[in-house]
Amino acid sequence: MKLILFFLLTFFWISAECIHPHPLDPLTRSELNLVRTIIHKSYQTSTKPNNITFQYIGLHEPDKPVIQSWLSSNTKTKPLPPPPRRAFIIARFQKQSLEIKLDFPSRSIISTKIYKGHGYPMLTFGEQSIASQLPFTHEPFHHSLNKRGLNMSHVICAAFTVGWFGEEKTKRTVKVKCYYKKGSVNLYVRPLEGVAVVVDLDEMKIIGYSDKHVIPVPKGEGTEYRASKMKPPFGPKLKGIAVNQHDGPGFTIQGHSVSWANWVFHLGFDIQAGPIISLASIYDLEKQQYRQVLYKGFISEVFVPYQDPTEECSDGTPVKISNAFCIFEKYAGDIMWRHTEIALPNEVITEVRSDVSLVVRAVSTVGNYDYVIDWEFKPSGSIKLGVGLTGILGIKAGTYTNTDQIKEDIYGTLIADNTIGVYHDHFLTYYLDLDIDGEANSFVKANLETVRVKDQKTPRKSYWTVVKETAKTESDARVNIGLKPSELVVVNPNKKTKLGNTIGYRLVPGSVVHPLMVSDDYPQIRGAFTNYNVWVTPFNKSEKWAGGLYVDHSRGDDTLAVWSLRDREIENKDIVLWYTMGFHHVPSQEDFPVMPTLSGGFELRPTNFFESNPVLKTKSPKSMHCANCTSQHYYC
Repeated sequence: MKLILFFLLTFFWISAECIHPHPLDPLTRSELNLVRTIIHKSYQTSTKPNNITFQYIGLHEPDKPVIQSWLSSNTKTKPLPPPPRRAFIIARFQKQSLEIKLDFPSRSIISTKIYKGHGYPMLTFGEQSIASQLPFTHEPFHHSLNKRGLNMSHVICAAFTVGWFGEEKTKRTVKVKCYYKKGSVNLYVRPLEGVAVVVDLDEMKIIGYSDKHVIPVPKGEGTEYRASKMKPPFGPKLKGIAVNQHDGPGFTIQGHSVSWANWVFHLGFDIQAGPIISLASIYDLEKQQYRQVLYKGFISEVFVPYQDPTEECSDGTPVKISNAFCIFEKYAGDIMWRHTEIALPNEVITEVRSDVSLVVRAVSTVGNYDYVIDWEFKPSGSIKLGVGLTGILGIKAGTYTNTDQIKEDIYGTLIADNTIGVYHDHFLTYYLDLDIDGEANSFVKANLETVRVKDQKTPRKSYWTVVKETAKTESDARVNIGLKPSELVVVNPNKKTKLGNTIGYRLVPGSVVHPLMVSDDYPQIRGAFTNYNVWVTPFNKSEKWAGGLYVDHSRGDDTLAVWSLRDREIENKDIVLWYTMGFHHVPSQEDFPVMPTLSGGFELRPTNFFESNPVLKTKSPKSMHCANCTSQHYYC
C-alpha cells in the first residue's frame, strides 16, 4: 500500500432551493423570507412596526412515523407526496418568548404559545452587536479607558451570557467584555481586566458597571497569527501535495441526500445544532439491501465551564452562509485491513486494503474558540465522530510575568507576560437516535468480569468473560465510562445473525471526562446532563436539546437529567443514545497565541451486524502514475 498521505477534498454548497424538498431538508431562503413576512404582519405595533426579534427559526419536522411512511412509499409505483412543510420559531415580542408554528402550504400561523418557564432563548447576532456598542457611549467606561491610557478607537467589545447563580428573579442580561486591538488583531488575548458591563437586552441599556482594579493589558507583541504578517525565521517547511481524482469524486449529492460507497444519508442543518445526519443506512452485500443504522444524529449541547470563580436585534432576514459544510473523501495512507502469513511452506502471503472514508465537516467559531466537527463514514460500517478544538484560549489578564511571583491560586496557567490561560472544560453531548435494522432496539451492557479458575488441572488462576445486562429502564442505562470494564451496545433484540448473535452497534469511547465541579454548584446544576457519559431515553420528539430549549439563565429544570428521572421503559423500544465526550483543558504555553488543534472523538462500530467482514472483498483504489512524477513510493 502506498503511503502517499493526502486528503481528497471536494467542497460543496447545498442548494438552498428545491422544487420537491425532502421532508428533512432545512428551510430554504424563500421559506425563511415567508416566515419573516407572515410573522411581521401578525405582530406589527403602531409604535414599532418590527418590534419582534427572531431568536430561532428551524424546520418543524414531521413525526417519525410520517417520515417512515413517506420513505417506504418511495419504493412503490405511487409514492406518497411529501408531508406539509412547517417551521418552528422562537421569537421575542414585548419582553415575552413566543413559540410559533407556521404552516407553509396555507401560509398561516397554526399555533402560538407564550413560554412561562425559566430561562431565555438563544441570543441573536443583532442584539449582541448592539449590546457590545453600549459601553462606548457610557461615561464611566470613558474614565476607565483614560486611567489606563487606552485609545477608544482601538477597543472592541463582545457580549457573553452570564448564567444563573441562584437568583430568585432574573432579567435577560449579558456581560460585555472589552479588548484592546492596537498592535494585534488577536484581540481575545488582550482583555481589559477589571472592567465589567452588564446589559439588559430587553431594555437594551447598561444596568450594571464596575471597574474594580487596573491590570496591565497584555502586550500585542508575539500574538500575531496571520500568515501574511509573519516574519522569519519560519517553522518547518512542508512540501506541497498534488491531489487528483481522475474519475471524479466518489460521492454524489442530490439536494441534501448523499451517497458514497455503501452508505446513503441525509445531511441537514440547524442554526443551533449545526450539521444533522439523518437516515444513515449501509448496503449489506450479502443481503443485497440497505439496512438502517442511524435515524438522526447531531451535537445537542456544548457546555464549557471556566474555573475562574471571580466576577467580571435580529429582524429575521436570511443570510446565506457559503461553504457551510465540506464533504471530502479521506485517503491518508491508513489501513482498512491487512495480514502477512509466513507459516505456509515456501510461501509468503501479504494482503492489505487501503482505508478510504467519507468525511462531513463543519467548523463553528464560538467567540474565541473554533470547533472542527467531523462525521466520518467508513466502508466497514463504522461511523467515527471527531471534534477538534483550536482558536484562542479564554484569557485573563494578570500582574505576573513569572511563576515565582504567584502566591495564590490564579485559576489557570501563566502562558505569557500578564497573560493567564484559565482552566476550563469542554463537554459535547451527542444525540444519537440509532435505529439498528428498525426502531425497536435495546441497550446492552456487556460487562467484562474476572472469573477465578477452580479446575486444578490448569495452571491458570483466572480469566475474564462477558456477562450481558439489558437495561430495562432509563436508570439502568446511565453509565460513567471507565468505572467498570464493559462494552456498550445498542442491539435489535428481534433480529439475529445466522449464527444466532443479536445484531447491534457498539459505542467505542474516545476521550472520556467526568465533571469535577460539585453537583450543587450552579453551573453543574444547569449542566447536569454531563453527570453521566451515557444516557438512554425513549424517543420523544420534543426531547432534542440536552440543556433544554431555553438555556440562557436556565435553572437546569428542563434538561436530559430531569427528563430521565421519569425512569421510563427502554427495552425493545425506539430509543435515543446520548453520549457526552470532552476535555479537561489545562492551558500550556504551546497553546499561545493560537492553539494547535486538540482532537478527540468516538466511534459507532458494527457488532454482529454483518455475517462477516463487510470489506473483505473491497478493492484498494487504483494508483495513479504520471510520467513526470518523481516521488518515492512506500509500501506497508
